[in-house]
Amino acid sequence: MVLEADIKAQLNQYLELIENDIVLKVSTGSDDVSKEMLALVEELASMSSKISYEEAELERTPSFRVNRVGEDTGVTFAGIPLGHEFTSLVLALLQVSGRAPKVDQHVIDQVKNIQGDYHFESFISLSCHNCPDVVQALNMMSILNPRISHTMIDGAAYKEEVEAKNIMAVPTVHLNGEPFSSGRMTLEEILAQLGSAPDASEFEDKDPYDVLVVGGGPAGASAAIYAARKGIRTGIVAERFGGQVLDTMSIENFISVKQTEGPKLVASLEEHVKDYGIDVMNLQRASSLEKKDLFELELENGAVLKSKSVIISTGARWRNVNVPGEQELKNKGVAYCPHCDGPLFEGRDVAVIGGGNSGIEAAIDLAGIVKHVTVLEFLPELKADKVLQDRLNSLPNVTVLKNVQTKEITGTDNVNGITYVERDTEEEKHIELQGVFVQIGLVPNTEWLHDTVERTRIGEIVVDKKGSTNIPGLFAAGDCTDSPYNQIIISMGSGANASLGAFDYLIRN
Repeated sequence: MVLEADIKAQLNQYLELIENDIVLKVSTGSDDVSKEMLALVEELASMSSKISYEEAELERTPSFRVNRVGEDTGVTFAGIPLGHEFTSLVLALLQVSGRAPKVDQHVIDQVKNIQGDYHFESFISLSCHNCPDVVQALNMMSILNPRISHTMIDGAAYKEEVEAKNIMAVPTVHLNGEPFSSGRMTLEEILAQLGSAPDASEFEDKDPYDVLVVGGGPAGASAAIYAARKGIRTGIVAERFGGQVLDTMSIENFISVKQTEGPKLVASLEEHVKDYGIDVMNLQRASSLEKKDLFELELENGAVLKSKSVIISTGARWRNVNVPGEQELKNKGVAYCPHCDGPLFEGRDVAVIGGGNSGIEAAIDLAGIVKHVTVLEFLPELKADKVLQDRLNSLPNVTVLKNVQTKEITGTDNVNGITYVERDTEEEKHIELQGVFVQIGLVPNTEWLHDTVERTRIGEIVVDKKGSTNIPGLFAAGDCTDSPYNQIIISMGSGANASLGAFDYLIRN
């Protein structure tokens, strides 16, 4: 039996939702992955009278394809879709059987109207929490459009192919044999990259908002919900709804929820926002803000949105170390997500730059996968919590270098080492390794504001206790502000606070 009892019980409930018969076409060999895959397929078939399987010759062995009877959907799993990809398997079974995907009709129409032949291959790891979104989006496209197909490829099952194609970050997507994207992408982002994004004309007839929220992370979602609950016209402009939380693996300090994952929390946020009829404009990047009679927000696509008040909640992003080799070798050994990309460095030597909580957590996670981890910390002492430092110090394959400054990440096609300087002696040293994980904190996403609003020297928007900026009617919340702490729960609270401040401003003006 491949599936554990509790997972099997949960799966039974989903399989009852299958609408029409499904045929799993299986290509297996004598290897262990093939044996486990065949056992999984047999177990699925035994759980539902609407699922059958048959042997077939597919492009890769081991793999299996989820088909309708007499119709090839192009949805293929090369590897065993368990771990984070178990949901991808369940959704594929349901959607291939005829169950409608939970996306807006205009998105479904966009997919169906795509012309041309597209074969996607997504290279993933089963421990990657960003990969399922890509896999599920590409599977859905394959199911909706007969000229699109998709194969999920587990890097652990196809190590030689991953190495041959020099894939050092997941998810990595190839389209018709050529690199297409790397990193988490939503269905809308994939469509935009294929040239199916909304243009400025779609925003021309929008009436002015009472509150316009810029940014769709926890602060922005909270601000929009609080505004909409007041019965006023509310909109959200988001470059990526969910923001950095989408890249967060485990959340254990969101009070009342013992443990969750970033993508799950974002899905709940999005569902809550949609309950209030808020005008969500996703995949839209703000380029400038000006206050005239109303605030005018210009987007990068040229559209201009107007509002009586604005709440900026654009959050923050991972800070770059800004040394030679970082950008040149990004996704070629330089990585920012140990949960996603760590398995690709199995048995290799890696470095983690940063001695805060995120850096030490990354080092602890990586130590269980890689051969050796070297932690580089700029300050004389680590900044991480003591409990994390104690755990790190108990590991036999970790070296901690304190009071050192990273000078260069070296390599031609891939990372082959890191050069650093000991700050007390000024002696330069070099370590040979194959991966570098950058974990040195956050930088606010506020450059686009220029001199519009007062900011600190590092770009944080200065706000008062109501979330007000120095511009009347302009508010800010979350990690883009000068709040002393960056936490999801604090961002949500500050979003609500700024929204109440904006409502108070509106009724007084």
